[in-house]
Amino acid sequence: QLYSSSLDGSIKLWDFMDGIPIKTFTVGSKLLALYTLASCEDSVFVVIPKRGERDTFQLVSVKLTKAAGQDLEAKELSVVLDGVDASPKCIAFGREGEYVASVKEVNLQVYFFKQKQLNRFSLSAMKTKSGNNHFTCVACHPVEDCIATGHADGKIRLWRNFYHKKEYTFSTLHWHHDTVMDLAFSMEGTKLLSGGVESVLVLWHNESDCRKDFLPRLGSAIEYISMSSDGALCCTLHTDNRITIINSNLRFCKSIQGLIKCTNVKTGLVVDPRTKALVLNGEPGHLQFYCLQSDQQLFSLDIVQRQYIHQAGLNQADLVKVAFSAQGKWLATVEEREEVTDPELQLKLWFYDEETQSFKLNTRINMPHDDHITDICFRDMDEPEDDSLILVTAGRDCVFKVWVMIEDTDPEAQQSVSWSCDFVGSYHNYQATNCCFSEDGSLLAVSFEETVTVWDSVTWDLKCTFCHPPGKIRNICFGRLTCSKYLIGATDHGFLCCWNLLSCALEWSAHLNVLVLQPDPLSEHIAAVSWLSKESSLFVFKPDEPRPVYIQRNLCKEKIQLAAFVPRDEPEMIGSEKYLWLRRSQLFFLTDTQDLMTLSTKSLEERLTPSSKQLAVEESLPVTPFSLLLGKHRHQQSQEDTDLGRLVVRNKHGRDSPAVKELLHTPAHVLPSASFLCPIFINSLLISKENKSAEEVADEVEMESEKPEDDSDEEREVMEMEQEDTCPMELLGEMTYKLSKSQEKELRKIRKMDYSWVSAF
Repeated sequence: QLYSSSLDGSIKLWDFMDGIPIKTFTVGSKLLALYTLASCEDSVFVVIPKRGERDTFQLVSVKLTKAAGQDLEAKELSVVLDGVDASPKCIAFGREGEYVASVKEVNLQVYFFKQKQLNRFSLSAMKTKSGNNHFTCVACHPVEDCIATGHADGKIRLWRNFYHKKEYTFSTLHWHHDTVMDLAFSMEGTKLLSGGVESVLVLWHNESDCRKDFLPRLGSAIEYISMSSDGALCCTLHTDNRITIINSNLRFCKSIQGLIKCTNVKTGLVVDPRTKALVLNGEPGHLQFYCLQSDQQLFSLDIVQRQYIHQAGLNQADLVKVAFSAQGKWLATVEEREEVTDPELQLKLWFYDEETQSFKLNTRINMPHDDHITDICFRDMDEPEDDSLILVTAGRDCVFKVWVMIEDTDPEAQQSVSWSCDFVGSYHNYQATNCCFSEDGSLLAVSFEETVTVWDSVTWDLKCTFCHPPGKIRNICFGRLTCSKYLIGATDHGFLCCWNLLSCALEWSAHLNVLVLQPDPLSEHIAAVSWLSKESSLFVFKPDEPRPVYIQRNLCKEKIQLAAFVPRDEPEMIGSEKYLWLRRSQLFFLTDTQDLMTLSTKSLEERLTPSSKQLAVEESLPVTPFSLLLGKHRHQQSQEDTDLGRLVVRNKHGRDSPAVKELLHTPAHVLPSASFLCPIFINSLLISKENKSAEEVADEVEMESEKPEDDSDEEREVMEMEQEDTCPMELLGEMTYKLSKSQEKELRKIRKMDYSWVSAF
């Protein structure tokens, strides 16, 4: 049986076959963890907050009633342990469910179900030379009475004889230099697995400190360890959102990697123009290229190219800024290391090599600025990248610098070009905070604290300045397409401003605390994300109109830090005018909790169904004898068409038939009755049983047309419906019969008749 718990206080029992919940039990309290035991089929164990006390939790037993109905209320709750930790790794059940162990801070609790006995053990809370000995995780031996606990000082303690409060014993295993994050026994209990911040999985044999094996370089800290039911595989969950599957011999099997989770995304959300992948911080010192369509990492680029040391308080080089050129051929990165006196900075320019299908380092510039670099951007021009390619960096050293490509005169250099500084600009010794180019690349906007300056990108002359006190400029961007004459800026005092570059005046302003300002590269729309009253709201607008085209208040409870528009492969068909701004691009957000979100106009079912399944309608249809016969018939027809090249009527409206031609070319308000045209159309599709001449067939049609006709509106509607619902027909060996001259003459007369008097009605 499969159980699941949720924060809304419900426990669900699921059906494996149908994938739907069979029963839902309401507990009435927030559920933080769920445990099941084979020996207790009618009960589950959950961790819930203790009523009336903050940050205090209890392990309780919930008896699941067997009453009829799908939605039931679980009323029988009994407290097993009080003062437990909310983390699932801090509670473990012992051999055959005879006892449960819980750790928190320096306390170990063991409760025996049959004896209803609770034993508590405590370690000294004082730090020693080896570090503090706080409990971090616990695991119970599956066969013997043994409890393994992990500690913050990197030690593992194996507890025995814990049935007695005073006569207990424990032994110590020590390899980890930092916190032991999780433990797991093998199915037989002969092996113990441990993991921590070192990104190394340690296998302890027979609980011995002398015999141990290692699986290093797993990428990031190991947060959870789990063993399969047969003991053949081990699974580790890492802090960077990666799952690693390992066999029992510590051999790597497979890695499941989505979006790498890092502590701080300093690069922002950047879109790779070549692959349309989302580019941001990945592993320490690496740049990850994440495919949004497949939810997979395309590749990881090592920027810092130094070994990362997992040690708290150690200052190491980190990737802070990233920018792509318009065609994606050039990549600029900035890495820095915090130092007490002077920061270490490096600006690197990477060129995309078509042969190796990867970026290669072209230029490394040490200390491009005297202080931290605050922003970086390429001149965004769609024309072929040659001498027009320019890179601009802004820094806290109160200057912005312009970098251009030059020919490398060094005969030993491997590249023909390199990058060099061409211009340095400043404004009243203010710190440069943001920079961006206009759509055509002719203007450069650089913000200096409370002032926005606009520069000519050819002569580097200062053209104009804008200011909207109080508050420093937080974000700036140019309008695009029809709104390219506008410059948008947001201040940290809660103002969104729009300046007209032609009149050099403020066009409009709005009181809005904007944290993120992101323009759509394929339209005039700009997305602004605000933070107010502990909720994020979205406003989408065009610079030429201060009224937003879309507002989504309470978008999420988390603070949205970054956003990016990702161009679609093909424009999406959107029926609602409200969401037309999402037609060509899709907007993605990243919150402060590292959750990546997006807005979608599709329903949940459409989003979960693969596009291949949506296009292949026949795959979802049930297989019946008639469908098999029809499919076989169609396959035979297509095969005979290919081999024999016979004439087949496939057009929906039968374009080869003169009768249908008249239906299509004659205005609807002057068409004759359906009873007159229908026999002509039907007979043109029939296959004659006898070898009749065309004149004989035409005579039969003329005899039919001489019968009384009822030219009613009902017949006209039926005729139009038949005309729209005509299905493609595949008739092998059919010959299309032409109308006689008398029939064509009669149709022309009818078409020339004046039916204008109908308009009076």
